Amino acid sequence: MKLENLKPAAGSTKNSKRIGRGEGSGKGGTATRGTKGAQARAGYSHKIGFEGGQMPIQRRLPKFGFKNPTRVEYKAVNLAAVQALSEDLGKTEISVDDIKAARLASKNALVKILGNGEVTAALTVKADAFSATAKSKIEAAGGQAVVIE
Repeated sequence: MKLENLKPAAGSTKNSKRIGRGEGSGKGGTATRGTKGAQARAGYSHKIGFEGGQMPIQRRLPKFGFKNPTRVEYKAVNLAAVQALSEDLGKTEISVDDIKAARLASKNALVKILGNGEVTAALTVKADAFSATAKSKIEAAGGQAVVIE
């Protein structure tokens, strides 16, 4: 390798002319910025969504819908997953910590057990909420559905 053989990496350089380096370069004077106006000045930067003074689209379109500020979000976990988890762990008592450790819910999520699936063993399931079908299926199998506070 010699100095005369060195080249910049592919894609690292531009082929365009340098601008603003005098009239003789062909790109001097206004340096391709046009004449006058905010965009011709040094230090110009526009806000996100700025459309040159035209009313921006996020202000032209109407707002719609309603976001309930007191809504409680639960992570849904089906009975089939709870049954499989109890078989994997070999436990008859499944808590929210076991569900989170198995990555069925994130660490800050509230867990609600839903009734999709069957329970074969008498399980004690502790969760933040239960659907009516999940509770009835757990109790029909001889287990308990415990709501934690």
